[in-house]
Amino acid sequence: MTLPTPIDHTAPVAVPSRVGQATAVEQSRAVAEVQAAVIVAQQCPRSVAQARTDMQASCDQMGLAERAFFRFARGGTTVSGASVHLARELARCWGNVQYGINELRRDDVHGESEMQAWAWDVQTNSRSSSTFIVPHKRDKKGGPERLTDLRDIYENNANMGARRLREAIFSILPPWFTEEAKERCARTIEHGGGRPLPERIEGAVRTFERIGVTVDRLEQKLGRDRDRWTQYDIAQLVVTHRSIERGEVTIEDEFPPRRVTVDEITAPPAPATPEPAAAAPAEAPATPPAAETAEVDDPAQPKAYSSQIKKLSAEFNRLGWTDEQIDSYLLDITGGRTSSRKDLTAAEASTAIERLPF
Repeated sequence: MTLPTPIDHTAPVAVPSRVGQATAVEQSRAVAEVQAAVIVAQQCPRSVAQARTDMQASCDQMGLAERAFFRFARGGTTVSGASVHLARELARCWGNVQYGINELRRDDVHGESEMQAWAWDVQTNSRSSSTFIVPHKRDKKGGPERLTDLRDIYENNANMGARRLREAIFSILPPWFTEEAKERCARTIEHGGGRPLPERIEGAVRTFERIGVTVDRLEQKLGRDRDRWTQYDIAQLVVTHRSIERGEVTIEDEFPPRRVTVDEITAPPAPATPEPAAAAPAEAPATPPAAETAEVDDPAQPKAYSSQIKKLSAEFNRLGWTDEQIDSYLLDITGGRTSSRKDLTAAEASTAIERLPF
């Protein structure tokens, strides 16, 4: 009878007989980078007061506050919370924090990827990481759909990795730091950057009408007429609109069609109201007014009013857009005709104001 050969646990682990120069350089660089990060964190420790000041300044900006929360549907309910965008910004403000997402292995035969999300506080040596399997599938109402396109697989892995990264970052940050940031972002959304409430309501209505959501559906969701909306209602609509844009929820999830009751179906039709007698048409004046004559004689579109240009400039400043973003936006509005605010027509200026995000 042949006995198995015992394993010698004292023997050295087999390693490649030859390591390339590029591999050796990369190994040395990785070790030196970790050592340098620890040394710098010990020599330059964070200032909690400065970190809190930086966090407050960031959360007071609408650009971050509007992306600080997420919403998505699950099991007939809506799940909401702080987003990965807020987590990354808080890691930057806290300082001496490293984080990332790694794809450890991709198996196209079985249709899955092995991923790792991690966050590391270099100063306190607090580290959080999670390794997980991401199937190359996308959930749909009719069942999961297999992904074969490389871009779809990449986006699916990035989406799943971002969720784990968010929790990894929040797990190494102080809870009071995270909670204060969420409360401050919520207040920033409620105040709307100092814009009057009626103006924000009009902006919200126009924004949702562009994606096919009527005022009736907005009122049904909030449970009150638009004249009674508050800053909290607008804040809820802002988060909902951002989530729809990112594909986290659908319009049907957030604004389901109104159900027709049995009483409404069986109710007798309302009596028809007799139409009033049509009035006799007024005789057209022999000579049109001077203003109408001038409009016919001068078909050129009127230039934008100074009030419209001032309104556009104020809105661009509120949004914090760069000159390149403004030029691109105006070129899109005018169909490539001009990017100068002074060359806009009154109709183009009105369209540019209406299409701005609220």
